[in-house]
Amino acid sequence: MKAAFYTLGCKVNQYDTQAMRELFEASGYQTVDFEETADVYVVNTCTVTATGDKKSRQIISRAHGRNPDAKIVVAGCYSQRAPEEVLALPGVSLVIGSKDRNRVVELVEALSRDKINAVGSLKDEMGFEELIATREGLTRAHLKIQEGCDRYCTYCIIPYARGPLRSRSLENIRKNLLLLEQNGYAEVVLTGIHLMSYGKDMADEATLLDAIAQADDIEGIKRIRLGSLEPQLLTDEFVQSLRDNPKICRQFHLSMQSGSDGVLKRMNRRYDTAVYAKCVDMLRDAMPGCAITTDVIAGFPGETEAEHNETMEFVRRIGFARMHVFPYSRRAGTVAYSMPNQVPSSEKSRRAAELIALGTELEGEYLAGYVGEKCDVLLEERENGLMSGYTDTYARVSVRGADDIMAGRIVKVKITEAADGRLTGDLL
Repeated sequence: MKAAFYTLGCKVNQYDTQAMRELFEASGYQTVDFEETADVYVVNTCTVTATGDKKSRQIISRAHGRNPDAKIVVAGCYSQRAPEEVLALPGVSLVIGSKDRNRVVELVEALSRDKINAVGSLKDEMGFEELIATREGLTRAHLKIQEGCDRYCTYCIIPYARGPLRSRSLENIRKNLLLLEQNGYAEVVLTGIHLMSYGKDMADEATLLDAIAQADDIEGIKRIRLGSLEPQLLTDEFVQSLRDNPKICRQFHLSMQSGSDGVLKRMNRRYDTAVYAKCVDMLRDAMPGCAITTDVIAGFPGETEAEHNETMEFVRRIGFARMHVFPYSRRAGTVAYSMPNQVPSSEKSRRAAELIALGTELEGEYLAGYVGEKCDVLLEERENGLMSGYTDTYARVSVRGADDIMAGRIVKVKITEAADGRLTGDLL
């Protein structure tokens, strides 16, 4: 039996897909590329935007067209939010939401002629679903340690699709880090839906720092990279602990969404630009040269041209190393869906384009600062004739003089060029 997989959306979804892939492999299934004919197709969906729903439906349709007799499993946030809608799509046999994904093989093998809706209520008491993924990529693996969100930003459907806060136990984090070390990974990215809330649901009041500490004495894990962080939750103690940990990667994704205080308030983001700037200063003071990356939403309801310009000015003031920019997408069931003064699509696109252009300019300026510097690079793969990999600040580097046998090693590189969003340098 052959099984194929497709992931839409975030790094957390990628982790969940890999965990389900390994469950199928452990049950004797052969996993194949999604473009091949398979007996089972698993589509792990995203519902952050209407575009995510649309892409999910397109991928489901593509699988059904490739093999009309295949069992199509649809998992993830779109399934959780609209299970009946998903189950009604041609070819769909099974829907699983944001829990019970560890039963996916059992549920597939229970299928007969009847479809199965395995989406359960997220209001029920539930613990952390300890999905385990041990083979994620080349030299970098993701470990999901937190699930769910309780922030309820006015634009976001995720608390409704992912449910309440749940945290992976410290014991299980360590167990998985040891597994990843055994599988040869030098870098692990700790991810979650709201990573800074790690441990809030636990009786022993564990924190994200406790989770990070599980890797301290695991020799094979050389780097720990953190997923998205909420700026208002950063403290001096947290930042100093990161500074003092030699394994912490100096790239910090601080979710921003807007550089206008008025927009941030309407978004219910619980911080303003002054707080955000202070957090950036804390990180840069503690770890000079660190990369600050972020997300920005363009055209939130009621956003005026003046507020858009405030965001542009704030972005330039901060000087991000990289930005992900999204036009605002209305999601039924969120507060922002019914807000007045919705921004026209054409205007959202224009503002997003301006932010993207500014982000590209700032990224170029950040990377140019590396020329002449010596950096540690974790080598991954050969691209265009050269081995390539990433610095701890997540700058992509093509390395002259490196061989394929060096993949998975951290090497010293002198940077000679910065162009087209990446660096080039010589192996030392």
